[in-house]
Amino acid sequence: MLLLLSGPYDKNDCILEIHSGAGGTEACDWANMIYRMYQRWCEKKKYKIEILDYQTGEEAGIKSVSLKIKGLNAYGYLKNEKGVHRLVRLSPFDSNNRRHTSFASVEVTPDIEVDNSIEIDEKDLKIDVYRSTGAGGQGVNTTDSAVRVTHLPTKIVVTCQNERSQIQNKEQAIKVLKSKLLVKKLEEQAKEINAIKGEQMNIEFGSQIRSYVMHPYSLVKDHRTNEETSDVFKVLDGEIDKFIESNLKKGL
Repeated sequence: MLLLLSGPYDKNDCILEIHSGAGGTEACDWANMIYRMYQRWCEKKKYKIEILDYQTGEEAGIKSVSLKIKGLNAYGYLKNEKGVHRLVRLSPFDSNNRRHTSFASVEVTPDIEVDNSIEIDEKDLKIDVYRSTGAGGQGVNTTDSAVRVTHLPTKIVVTCQNERSQIQNKEQAIKVLKSKLLVKKLEEQAKEINAIKGEQMNIEFGSQIRSYVMHPYSLVKDHRTNEETSDVFKVLDGEIDKFIESNLKKGL
């Protein structure tokens, strides 16, 4: 398995972000289920989780959560989880017990000590400060210390509320932003190379990667490898290694 983890940043910690899709409460609940799935997976791997930002849903679940996952090969294992995850189930929030489809997006970025090749001009940044909320641990308080950094040229947004001060949250957010900008730079270079080769890239963020169906039958299927299982609840309890391994093998 370790032979499959040979990428330049595979051994690194990573930043994993989950965002609920359209659909209000239903989507927020699904984002929370995905969050729990990765929490359980990390527990099984003995990885540590640090919550960088946590936005609760209006009625249930979460709008978004940003996590730093610490452990050897965290990025290598989780890099292929990036994309849209789709849930089909009988909604517990629908009084008519109808079937609903919900979406949540996952983004995974390696935690990189970025060198001076990634420079950020202060005039390209929009800094917003807001009140910390949610399950952020001891570092989260009720002051206006949470920070949202928007990189205007790329529209990349990073939020952080875990640190005790606004200055610390800004520093952490900019560190994550630099990692994202480096990954974007590397992805653009890869696209240029593959365009020259005439290969079709089909790994854009936003593509649906996996479906979790709980009604009218039970099935979790990865649309990239066709790996599947009928035990949806086991998967949602963190048993995702078969999907991770099949995607790593596909990349050989």
